[in-house]
Amino acid sequence: MLNVIKNRNLYYAVSWILTIIALAFLFIFKLNLGIDMTWGTQTEYSYKNINIDEVKQNIQEIEGTITYNSKKVINSTETFKITWENKFAVIAWFDNSIPEKDLENLKIEFKTKAFEVLKKLDPEIIETQYINIGKSFWDYIKNTAILTLILAIFWIALYLAWAFSWVLNWWKIVLSFSSIVIITLFHDVIVVTWFYVFTSNFFPEFKIDTFFITALLTILGYSINDTIVVFDRIRSNLKMYTKKDKKSLDEILNLSINETLARSIYTSLTVIIVLFSILLFGPETIKWFVLAMIYWALIGTYSSIFISAPMLYDFNKHEKLEVYEKKVVSDEDKMVV
Repeated sequence: MLNVIKNRNLYYAVSWILTIIALAFLFIFKLNLGIDMTWGTQTEYSYKNINIDEVKQNIQEIEGTITYNSKKVINSTETFKITWENKFAVIAWFDNSIPEKDLENLKIEFKTKAFEVLKKLDPEIIETQYINIGKSFWDYIKNTAILTLILAIFWIALYLAWAFSWVLNWWKIVLSFSSIVIITLFHDVIVVTWFYVFTSNFFPEFKIDTFFITALLTILGYSINDTIVVFDRIRSNLKMYTKKDKKSLDEILNLSINETLARSIYTSLTVIIVLFSILLFGPETIKWFVLAMIYWALIGTYSSIFISAPMLYDFNKHEKLEVYEKKVVSDEDKMVV
């Protein structure tokens, strides 16, 4: 049987190392931001007959012609075909240090030059959609994303405190179950973000954008899933082994972890297989989201098994855990409606 509680300091050390490296990396290295984080543009075209590789080459050549004070203003571009349609999209990431008014003129210049070149490749090409992300929209996304992440973690922690409210006194609930959830969720978000940003340094198509923010919110929901499974088994075993066949807290926690270990690993492996299939064969537009979810499946499973339960032990190893039993005051009180 895996003795997680005995080796908990090793698991803590791994998480601390990952977290410190992640924070250092996020502060030191430049993030590979999407158009909605860098005031970029995305233009969609409908075509009759065109070579996408030739389009990519021409778009990349135009990049160098768009300058501001003799400085290149387009950080990078990406061109991809839209699955199942005779359409493709051109995304451009701009230097957001340029004054907003001047940047808007440079965006128009890039779009105009790109259309002129594409028109030569296919006279029947049509611009079907143009998305231009301005500074105000980026500010809105940034503020909303931060607020949403904080509120999601808070409400998840509050729910767990209520769900396990009969195990401990109320103040210990706040300090144990809720605190553990907050810590592990922040751990998951930070480490997953680092893995994703690290990958984006080698594969520029993986951007930090609204898809990634959506993935982080999804990660919060899924990360807590394994934690709740382990905690629920702990709750059942506390009820069983605090009244009869008494076991110590570390024995109960180790037993609970081992009873849910196979379920957690098999579930995560199933999810990873599906996500890898989507990453390899799915549409380009959601690959950023899928990669973040793959990293979640790995980190979230690790923290649920090797961090959450050991932290619960350290928070309560000097406490006497007893399951709350409802006091029956009358026969009607036994009724369940």
